[in-house]
Amino acid sequence: MGRKRRGKPIHGWLVIDKPSGISSNGIVGRVRRITGAAKVGHGGTLDPLATGLLPLALGEATKTVSYVMEGSKKYRFTIRWGEARNTDDAEGTVTGTSDVRPTKVQIVAVLDRFIGDIEQVPPVFSAIKVDGKRAYELARADQAPEMKSRIVHIENLRLFDMPNADHAVFEVTSGKGVYMRSLARDIAVSLATLGYVSALRRVAVGPFDENDAISLDKLESLGHSAPLLEQLLPVETVLDDIPALALTEIEARKLRRGQAVPVLPVANRSPFKNISQGDVVCAMAEGRLVALAKIKGGEIRPFRVMNF
Repeated sequence: MGRKRRGKPIHGWLVIDKPSGISSNGIVGRVRRITGAAKVGHGGTLDPLATGLLPLALGEATKTVSYVMEGSKKYRFTIRWGEARNTDDAEGTVTGTSDVRPTKVQIVAVLDRFIGDIEQVPPVFSAIKVDGKRAYELARADQAPEMKSRIVHIENLRLFDMPNADHAVFEVTSGKGVYMRSLARDIAVSLATLGYVSALRRVAVGPFDENDAISLDKLESLGHSAPLLEQLLPVETVLDDIPALALTEIEARKLRRGQAVPVLPVANRSPFKNISQGDVVCAMAEGRLVALAKIKGGEIRPFRVMNF
């Protein structure tokens, strides 16, 4: 028999407005301590320097983290022109300088190059594994890992502000795996200068935006109180794009035991008439998520069963 997990069975999503200077894992640890939750995980890492939305999955919500990780993200970041740094952000050491300061017209003219499916080389200081080790570990040991380029997707990129000649603020909506530090570095190079990210904020991720967020200070003040639980968003919040099928209690019990149920009677009760083989669905009973399931061979087959 496995060990019983310590802590409270708290289930749902909590969106933290992460301050600068603390890691994503550091936030997870603090939220676990504040809430007493038995299980907490995050839905996409933010660099310690970065601020903004860090969705945290508590309890059974951890089974839906991939739907946030695969979703789109929106960032606002500032490029500081005229310097390159080994980390591609303000925490690194200067590796080069340039006197070139691009104009607004020049900046806007190159942005289309970075929209769509583009090739990007991740920063040397990143968590990507190279020969079995994290790239940042090799970089800190002065071993200069060779970073391979990969295809990433950027949905939208625009110049948001130009507070002065040395800085430009951008807003970007991207898919999974895009490094804003690499994007800033490459925009600067395309403008015949150097640059690094001096500020970075995530303003949206998956279905969450800044209206859903709570600060760490506010969370600390709520402690273990009932108002804290009011900040929790339902597990199924991140599953809005997935069809929901209503089950009877008998069908729900079968799915909870890992058993499949026939799809036809369930589908006949559903407003979704275009469900087909291979589709993922949310199996619901009395308004609560029972399982994530797949339609296969005329059956609804659970692959993530919720244990509320």
